[in-house]
Amino acid sequence: MVMSVKMEEKDYYSPPAPFANNPGIIRLTRDLPPAHYLFKINSFSLFAEAESIEKYESGVFESGGYKWRLLLYPNGNTKGNGDGCISLYLQIAETETLPLGWQVNVNFKFFVFDQIRDKYLTIEDAGAVKRFHQMKTEWGFDQLLLLECFNDASNGYLVNDSCIFGAEVFVIEYKAYWEELSMIKQPAGNPISFKIENFSKLDKECYDSPLQSVAGFKWNLSVYPNGDSRSKGTSLSLFLCLAEASGVPPERSLYVEYKLRVLDQISSNHKECSSANWFVANKSWGYIDFESLENLRDSSKGYLVKDSLTVEAEIVLISKVKCDS
Repeated sequence: MVMSVKMEEKDYYSPPAPFANNPGIIRLTRDLPPAHYLFKINSFSLFAEAESIEKYESGVFESGGYKWRLLLYPNGNTKGNGDGCISLYLQIAETETLPLGWQVNVNFKFFVFDQIRDKYLTIEDAGAVKRFHQMKTEWGFDQLLLLECFNDASNGYLVNDSCIFGAEVFVIEYKAYWEELSMIKQPAGNPISFKIENFSKLDKECYDSPLQSVAGFKWNLSVYPNGDSRSKGTSLSLFLCLAEASGVPPERSLYVEYKLRVLDQISSNHKECSSANWFVANKSWGYIDFESLENLRDSSKGYLVKDSLTVEAEIVLISKVKCDS
């Protein structure tokens, strides 16, 4: 009788005890070689025993538009916590060519080739992005692998006195967009004023005031002396228009709290209405029936004096947005 036994494939690599309880370091295996750099060391034992070799600096390689090298300590970095271990670090190279104040954010992982199983052991910080800058030009691991584990031929890292290390370096380009919102109360330039002479003789449907700058934007008032199409013959229509909005980010609007008024030129008992709207360039907000024509022509109210009318807009609060990348 032949029994079928199902074999469960397991990850053969179990971290040695000193590493097993370090959740900050991830050690996994994979089939694919590193995308950016590999280097092989022959006669590793002679290399490790050489008295004057504390560390080995690899050749320079490029990734993400920057130059890099690996720093390998075959007997561990004794200035760190690398006694009894292989220590390996990534160093940014040719920093003299980088601009003043440079910084580079990087996700990277190291590789050690298992020559028996044809797999790569990968070592990386758990989700950590490392920031390289003038004061910190290298990052890595004091305890990449225990020398006991590395030298054990059954693990496949050191075979026939040769070994292979590698690295993947992924630069995180800074492309974040930022936005700054400010709310400005009673901005400079108020009020927007428009005096209309010979009011009774006006024959156009709409009159626009000259442009006036408030809070760095150009505004004007639009007056319909006999009302616009929705209130024709019954009321004065009055609107505030954002005429020019240079400096406003594309597809953005301005929040504006404002007051519109017709001035009482006798006793300052002005007709005033308050409102709040989101403005975009060439967009008007206001009132189709701001004041009845009957009241407007009532001389006791003081709106029309010597056949002149004065209207105003006061911007009480306005938003201002700055965006950049």
